[in-house]
Amino acid sequence: MISIKGILDKTKGDRWIWLIIILLSLISILTVYSATGTYAYKTGKTVEKILLTKHLIFVVMGIGMIYVAHLLDYKYYAGISKILMIITIPLLFYTLIFGTNLNDASRWVKIPLIGLTFQTSDLAKLALITFLARMLTRKQENIKDVKKAFIPIMASVCAVFVLIALANLSTALMLFGVSILLLIIGRISIKQISIVCAGGFVLLLLVAFLGPRRDTYKSRINAFLHPELQHSDKTYQADQSKIALATGGVFGKGPGNSTQRNFLPHPYSDFIFAIIVEEYGMLGAAIVIVLYLVLLYRCVRIVTQSPKAFGALLAAGLSFSLTIQAFANMAVAVGLGPVTGVPLPLVSMGGTSMIFTSIAFGIILSVSRDVEEQGSKKVVVGEIPAMG
Repeated sequence: MISIKGILDKTKGDRWIWLIIILLSLISILTVYSATGTYAYKTGKTVEKILLTKHLIFVVMGIGMIYVAHLLDYKYYAGISKILMIITIPLLFYTLIFGTNLNDASRWVKIPLIGLTFQTSDLAKLALITFLARMLTRKQENIKDVKKAFIPIMASVCAVFVLIALANLSTALMLFGVSILLLIIGRISIKQISIVCAGGFVLLLLVAFLGPRRDTYKSRINAFLHPELQHSDKTYQADQSKIALATGGVFGKGPGNSTQRNFLPHPYSDFIFAIIVEEYGMLGAAIVIVLYLVLLYRCVRIVTQSPKAFGALLAAGLSFSLTIQAFANMAVAVGLGPVTGVPLPLVSMGGTSMIFTSIAFGIILSVSRDVEEQGSKKVVVGEIPAMG
């Protein structure tokens, strides 16, 4: 039989990141348990049943995926990324045409046999970041060559951006931002990066003003910039979130005592940070923010210590994606940005989001494991290991 000690002995990588994963998972379980009360009432289920069947099982699966993904040598993800991109582009097309429509957006496809819905943009984020890391690593000798490096890279970024943006502009913008950061780290020239940014801006305008969700984007931006001029229905989510923040105080109302969970449309996903503030106060919010900041710091440390370009780019892209998404979610909850449908990584309830976020953590830990092993080899042969 496999013992817990045996599993722990095989667990490698940055211990701080493992601790952050466990803490965020515990925060997720506690907050989702509290936030799903109204949802349970509307669906005729108990909160315990929702937690066990819709969330806890994905949390456990996610930690299992992290463990499995971190055991695989990160170099294998270079080949996997190519396969993922071949699958992702047609799947995004399929989602736009035949996907399940929710809130005027086709972002989900139903998985045959099991009947669960699957958000294809979660797969696309993982696919594009790993593919870009692979491309930038392999094209380093010809990185300034327009035909051999720039055009293939720009084509992949713009194609995924447009296909996601038509249904989910906020996710597309964050992914585009992460892609630009990777291009900078990957030594793409400033002139070429400027061209990518200009192309992305043109595509953004086309999607925002001519896309199928243009009215939704206009409404949300107006509600954010001029809330006093909007009907209360347009600012309802933001208003309820602000009430949660205002009533949370320093120490919060206590676990399970949220009232705004009864009014916020998605208190267990998009606005889960508002529930954290209401129940655990500014202190609880500060703890969550610090956890993501420490995560970013530890990941940057992995990037600087990684002996291989692919590992460094992989860890950088995935860590930037996770932390940017986290702070975008929290910014919306506190009124610093227009309402979006971006979940809080490892905290919000959501099956596919939890699984792909976990895989991203697993890949980062795989790079970290390699850094540890390389460091131990240096010690064995009598070299001085690099200081972090």
